[in-house]
Amino acid sequence: MKFLNLIVVALALICSEVKGLKLQANVGELFTYKIEPQLFNWTHQVISQQFRYRPSLKNYPDLPSWMRYMYSHEYHAGFLYGTPPASAAGKDLSLDVVALNRQNYETRRVVVTMFVAHKFPTPNVVQMKINNLNWVHLMDPGRRENLRNIFRNDLWPNSKEDLSVVFMESAVNMGGRLPLRPQQREGVIVHVGSFAQFSPRLQELQEEVRPLYKLPSCTYKRTSVQKIFENVGFKLDWCAFRMVGMESPTEILFHSGKQNEQQVPEDLNQRQEDRWMGIAREDVPERNYIDEFAFAFAIPGMIFAILIGMLSAVLCFQHEKFSSNSDYPMASTVQMVQCSDSKSNQPITTLKSLKDPNFLLDNTSMRSQSPNNSFYQLDCGNSSIYARPKPPPYKGGTLGRNGVDI
Repeated sequence: MKFLNLIVVALALICSEVKGLKLQANVGELFTYKIEPQLFNWTHQVISQQFRYRPSLKNYPDLPSWMRYMYSHEYHAGFLYGTPPASAAGKDLSLDVVALNRQNYETRRVVVTMFVAHKFPTPNVVQMKINNLNWVHLMDPGRRENLRNIFRNDLWPNSKEDLSVVFMESAVNMGGRLPLRPQQREGVIVHVGSFAQFSPRLQELQEEVRPLYKLPSCTYKRTSVQKIFENVGFKLDWCAFRMVGMESPTEILFHSGKQNEQQVPEDLNQRQEDRWMGIAREDVPERNYIDEFAFAFAIPGMIFAILIGMLSAVLCFQHEKFSSNSDYPMASTVQMVQCSDSKSNQPITTLKSLKDPNFLLDNTSMRSQSPNNSFYQLDCGNSSIYARPKPPPYKGGTLGRNGVDI
């Protein structure tokens, strides 16, 4: 009996989960859904950041590719948001949302079903970046309505019937940088679209900010419609303001990535002509590695040889110069000789040049091996003196077996 009661309670819980949680999203229009503790019949919160949520496709580990989930610490809630593509039109989706109570580690599960309705995507879109808001602030329906009213009432009156927010994402997730101060806002990228043609005032605004397209960011720039946005709490980065539509200029389409989408081929033959055709493997040119290695080693080798030659020449000249400076100095060609005068008996000092033929002895006397002949006579007026010349420089020889100089 108790087992049957448990089965009945479980079925009742499943039925209560599915009932009343049917959602609808439109193709090309922003879808948002807030996940709160009340969804799981939790009415109070004891500690900060008490609840955590994990949504996913039923029987799958992840969400659809066009849907994103983010948790806001500011609002203590989770948010599902995204823009369904045309491929998701007419499909039913079932989302499993599992919640965890970090106070007592209780888990609960809710199944959310959603239908994606078909809708033609808006051809004319206005892209902008709001600097003073985060992505979670645009989850507020009232703030999104204020943004739409700016275009409906002032900038784009023809879009009153079908103006909608078609895209929203955090600037950080789109490649922006986090602010230096944690108190500053990250910024949010917003796109609004309509089937109506752009108004003349929007076109004038586009021409006004066109010179800023080359800059990544310009929070200092003010425009003629600055006050209209600031009065409702929006501070725009005018460098990121774009108008993308059927009549947009080429540079705007190229910047937004929609240029290729609007260039539709006229017929199938033109589409086949534009198709890239591969080439056969034998038609691929072969790379000659021998020539590349030759050029890679020949040119540096020639440069290296020239440098070696220049360095060798410099070292040789330096060596000769050093050798000439390091040799013993040449024997002096002038010798001081002291002579005595026979009359006054006083010594007289004179200088004699060794190059003087009267001063030098003949070759035989200078080369004599006898020590008695190693002196030569000098004439000092009335007297003569014998002086020993300086020995010639030593020239090394070789000795034979018998000790004879060879």
